[in-house]
Amino acid sequence: MAFGAHPDDVEMSAAGTILRLKQNGHWVGIIDLSRGELGTRGNAETRAEESNNASKLLKLDCRENLDLGDGNIENNHQNRIKIVAAIRKYKPDFVFVNSPADRHIDHGKAAQLVIDSCYLSGLIKFDEDSNVGAHRPINIFHFIQDYYHQPSFVVDISDVYEEKMKVVLTYVTQFYQGHETELPNTPISSQAYLEFFKGRAAQMGRLIGKNFGEGFIATQPMDLESANWFG
Repeated sequence: MAFGAHPDDVEMSAAGTILRLKQNGHWVGIIDLSRGELGTRGNAETRAEESNNASKLLKLDCRENLDLGDGNIENNHQNRIKIVAAIRKYKPDFVFVNSPADRHIDHGKAAQLVIDSCYLSGLIKFDEDSNVGAHRPINIFHFIQDYYHQPSFVVDISDVYEEKMKVVLTYVTQFYQGHETELPNTPISSQAYLEFFKGRAAQMGRLIGKNFGEGFIATQPMDLESANWFG
């Protein structure tokens, strides 16, 4: 299960890994914590349409939006209850979440909110009225976003890189589409950003001797072989 502060967060940083997981028969879902309503380009409605299109390409098993408020994601009891409910509903073995520190203020806040919720989800007496059994994921992984972080491990996405870019570019209001638009410019809307984006994937791939990769930071050590992600 991947949690993102905004629609497109997961696709940008982990779509290649999701594509590979789905190729290997794994169940994968995304929970968006906000509707992206404060985005400079587009609005909540266009983000919903774009995320739906991305979900189809990723062949997701589920996608939900908790609508916790773009630009105002808080680590409070009410929000933790909502995330715990999602964790207990789907019972994921592994959770992906935003970078621990990043340019957007929601990213680090969302990461800690989800980490705390994963812990609380394993406490039998937390939110006893939910009538859903406690569940705690095996491990939590931060995906790497705008700021560079040294990854704990890198997933080879060389064979699915082009598919990943098709997924990312379903967010047509957010990224450069090969022509000028009347939408205002943002830090991620230029052709130069797409070149940086490709460079980041190449940088991660180089760390493991591959063409392209996605890096992740594990919150605790684990044996990836025993996880049996890729057969």
